[in-house]
Amino acid sequence: MRLRHRDRLPLVPVVLCALLGPSAPGAMASDGPQASTSAEVLQLFEDAAKATETYEQGRRTAEVQREKAGRLQRQLNALQDELDTIREEVGSVARAQYRTGGTLALTAQLLLSRNPDELLRGRRLAWQAELAVDQLLGRAAKASRRVSLAEGKAQAARRELDAREERLATIKRSIEAKLESAQWKLQGEADRSVAAGTCSGAVQLGRSGGKPPRGVAWVAPVEHYGLSAGFNSSGQRWAKRHTGQDFAVGIGTPVRAIGAGRVISVSCGGGFGIEVVVQHPGGYFSQYAHLAAVTVDQGDQVRTGQWIAQTGTTGNSTGPHLHFEVRLTPYLGSGVDPVNWLREHGVWL
Repeated sequence: MRLRHRDRLPLVPVVLCALLGPSAPGAMASDGPQASTSAEVLQLFEDAAKATETYEQGRRTAEVQREKAGRLQRQLNALQDELDTIREEVGSVARAQYRTGGTLALTAQLLLSRNPDELLRGRRLAWQAELAVDQLLGRAAKASRRVSLAEGKAQAARRELDAREERLATIKRSIEAKLESAQWKLQGEADRSVAAGTCSGAVQLGRSGGKPPRGVAWVAPVEHYGLSAGFNSSGQRWAKRHTGQDFAVGIGTPVRAIGAGRVISVSCGGGFGIEVVVQHPGGYFSQYAHLAAVTVDQGDQVRTGQWIAQTGTTGNSTGPHLHFEVRLTPYLGSGVDPVNWLREHGVWL
């Protein structure tokens, strides 16, 4: 399976679809429970994407902070080695001074020395060296305290980041659990609609999808997906051969009109479950099948990239996905390879 675009959510298992009989006619727009569930699924998709992005930002920040803490620890270790060396040198000076008798020995040397000036110069150099060592030791001790303080702050920040990561992971898991529940609630409503033989009609999502870049006439039917069963492939679930391209996506994923056109049918029942067919200028038609909900009605004009439905697993389907076709007529059996057709129109899947 080839993955395309920025896959943010785990895809459901790849599924295959079979084409059986004709579909039933559509119905009027709906603003009932299914509309509410459709909007809930859409919002949860967005919440999950945002939570994932925030989680990843937190994880990257934590990694940077951990590396900083590691650098501080290495600096602290190096400084500690330097301090140990300085202390050893200071200890050597102190032991040497003790062996010479300290101040009393110096007085005796002054009284007995034939050249007191030379002796004083030597002692002065020793005192200066000892003072320099003391100053170095003092500076090193201050630096050690600063590094220790910084390292302590880094550890505190690391603990905070770990806690934040866990909170974000918990939020992400919660959203994904809610999303899964809402997805199957939406699918249940769609299944009941198909079983009753009447479509619920267009649901209102409160938005119609993002506009494609200026000058773009055609887009893929879904934005984030994995490709599964392709055009003209064989399988036990199809009476002959597969007539379209399947996109592995989760229930409730927004489905986009691949180009501007007019909705010529919204139907449910039969092998395709809930489906939408759009007529495009130039004589081609696009079909979107196994849907959980539709957001358009028959006769509606749609623009490129407009959300026209939400994916599902209605009809003869073994799991959530979008079955997509490009046809020469509105009817089954007139399909062309949708991957090649889209590529010829500037869309690479």
